[in-house]
Amino acid sequence: MASPAARAACTVLTGARVVLPTGTVDGARVIVDENGRITGALPDGHDDRDGLNHTDRIDGIDRIDLTGHWLVPGFVDLHNHGGGGASFTSGSVADVLHGVRTHRAHGTTTLVASLVTGEPAFLAQRAGLLSELVEQGDLAGIHFEGPFISPCRKGAHSAELLRHPDPAEVRKLIDAARGTAAMMTLAPELPGGLDSVRLLVEHGVLAAVGHTDATYEQTVEAVDAGARVATHLFNAMPSLGHREPGPVAALLEDERVTVELINDGTHLHPAALELAFHRAGPGRVAFITDAMDAAGYGDGRYQLGPLAVDVKDGVARLVEGGSIAGSTLTLDTAFRRAATVDRLPVEDIVDAVSATPARLLGVYDRVGSLEPGKDADAVVLDADFRLKGVLHKGDWVLDPRSAG
Repeated sequence: MASPAARAACTVLTGARVVLPTGTVDGARVIVDENGRITGALPDGHDDRDGLNHTDRIDGIDRIDLTGHWLVPGFVDLHNHGGGGASFTSGSVADVLHGVRTHRAHGTTTLVASLVTGEPAFLAQRAGLLSELVEQGDLAGIHFEGPFISPCRKGAHSAELLRHPDPAEVRKLIDAARGTAAMMTLAPELPGGLDSVRLLVEHGVLAAVGHTDATYEQTVEAVDAGARVATHLFNAMPSLGHREPGPVAALLEDERVTVELINDGTHLHPAALELAFHRAGPGRVAFITDAMDAAGYGDGRYQLGPLAVDVKDGVARLVEGGSIAGSTLTLDTAFRRAATVDRLPVEDIVDAVSATPARLLGVYDRVGSLEPGKDADAVVLDADFRLKGVLHKGDWVLDPRSAG
């Protein structure tokens, strides 16, 4: 990936169909200042009395015509284990940064690093390493997916390393993250589950229900205790039944819960995705990748924690047992599938891939929409929703003028 070009005193993006919080505007202008912040986002030719038109008098303006393209906010991924051949669970700092850059080149400008199940001491050590990258702005937080999950729904997690969610152990991981823990996935039906949910809430960490064998009633209890996220809804939990609705119904019906969806065509049938959007709405759906290190890298043999994974034709499965082992998805692919296969409104997709996860993480004041005062994080897509440009804090990661 090429190094970002020198930043202009002012960048003016014109001509695109721009998705703003108020709706889609054809031919809008988005203005980015030399500090990498958005200073204006209005229809072209709008009489801006607050200074948008002053760009006509600035030297060093970089004007970019995006006619025929979409301009949307940078993507926000709540749940990501790695990419570009690098694992967030086992890689060095350089590896983690490579994984972050890989996803950034696919439009994910804000990313939470997810850890898979491991020994508590190992997870604490990894949290310490990742917390430094959160503090310097490369990551948006840390997500602990395990070890406090159900052996009945372990998916691609090592059964030998699973544990009950003891609040004391949960607290140690929170402390190890030094204020950067964003989320923890756990099975609330296990001993200590509800107390751990309450502890997470007390410390400002999102409690997520996932890899769970909980009943409908147990899931309702967890949400009432403070759980606010459904980890990759439908996957690694009991199926929706007409007599035993299980966690899927409880998580979909509660307006307090945001549901993660992996829109890669493997994890979800299109009808399941449509059901989730119909019931929860875009304001409660967050597209995630659940990516492992093969994302943006290719087929082959990989490790996910201690488990061997084979990736074939872009689908990751455990060598032993054949369970799906995360994904090789990037969010630009999820966006395009949502637009071209699922036929969702573009504004709803933008909510699911940017605004909703940003709000959930508590960073919507900085990212998640194209509004004055926010970081200049943006994605350029062509008319067929193929990625053509990525802007991160005012710097081009992928310049649409050089994209093929």
